[in-house]
Amino acid sequence: MVGADVTTLTQGQAVYGLVTGAYAEYAVASANDVALKPARLTFEQAAAVPMGALTAWRPVIEDGKVQAGQRVLVHGAAGGVGVYAVQLARWKGAHVIGTASAGNSEFVRSIGADTVIDYNVAPFETVIHDVDVVVDTVGGDIPERSWQVLRPNGLLISVATRLSPEAGQAHGVRAMSSGRASPDKLSQISELLESKQITPVVGPIFSLAEARQAHELSQTGHGRGRIVLLTA
Repeated sequence: MVGADVTTLTQGQAVYGLVTGAYAEYAVASANDVALKPARLTFEQAAAVPMGALTAWRPVIEDGKVQAGQRVLVHGAAGGVGVYAVQLARWKGAHVIGTASAGNSEFVRSIGADTVIDYNVAPFETVIHDVDVVVDTVGGDIPERSWQVLRPNGLLISVATRLSPEAGQAHGVRAMSSGRASPDKLSQISELLESKQITPVVGPIFSLAEARQAHELSQTGHGRGRIVLLTA
């Protein structure tokens, strides 16, 4: 159904976007928080996009202002946010480096990473340097270990923890925390999806009744793509 004051959508159109609240079979969303679902995507694929892509959009496109030729390191490159950070940085023409487990290394390369570092084999800070932008989607000790891989005046952005500009200044680089981009960016993301510049990555699919198992998997930190819940 469409609200009486909504003029941008009509009843029956397929949309995707953000909904605030608990998991439910039916939900009410603001018209400003959704966009028309790209026709080539299944509903499962579409569901895997908004949260991860919008969270990656801001550090890569808005805050990081990634440009062609830069070296960009994405931590957690196989995760729900990392997969879009890798693809967006590649779309901007950057040389993309991703950290991932051995089991996800080929997958991360397949979505656009030029180099993949297996974090179980060697600490990333011992094998990579002169990075322009680091995008942290993991948190923990990752930011502290990332200072040394940046070139002078490079930029460390985290969507997983709070970083102060002062912390970056102490290391001769820049630092900031980032969040999710505005839902109005979904229209641009839709264009990239339709043109196959970025591809949705659907992780394991659970029924709504299996939400607990979905959360338990998410908390392991070793998933691939975005976990999806089906209501029917």
